[in-house]
This record gives sequence, C-alpha cells and structure tokens, in this order.
Amino acid sequence: MILFLIGKIRAMQFKILPFGITKELVGSPTVNFTASDTTTVAALKELLFERYPALERLNSLAIAVNGAYASNEQVLQPDDEVVLIPPVSGG
Repeated sequence: MILFLIGKIRAMQFKILPFGITKELVGSPTVNFTASDTTTVAALKELLFERYPALERLNSLAIAVNGAYASNEQVLQPDDEVVLIPPVSGG
C-alpha cells in the first residue's frame, strides 16, 4: 500500500488479492483500491460490496490481512497484504 494525501485526507492505495470465486466476481486476479488511512476491514467490505455487488451475495466473505483472518474492527495499514476468501466447502 502507498499512503498519499487527497486534500487533507490521508489515503492508502493497495492491492487486494481475490481467491476462488471472488476472482471471477471482481473480474481480475488483483484489485487496486484506494481508501482512507483509517479504513477498517468492515468498511473495506462495504466499499467492495458497492463496487462489486455480486460479492455481497456470497454466503460469507472472509478477509485475511498478512496471512491471518482479520476481524471487522481491524484497521488496515500501509503494506498490508489483503486477501478475499470466499466460502469454502469440503468434507
């Protein structure tokens, strides 16, 4: 991620890596995204749902940050690796 200023608001630009069906729903193996420097995982999900409404129809959508599942309250930081994890099944 890269921090930069938009007016007086600090913003982060970063790449999101969608896995599985989420890659098909966003139509790309990576998503470039800009958000404020106080963006939480929950806020990121809402922004993603606005940009890619099909994501909201999934039974679940987990987000991993730096290789670990992230809570909705986690604030994203510069250089975080953000991954979209669709519902998984198996047995």
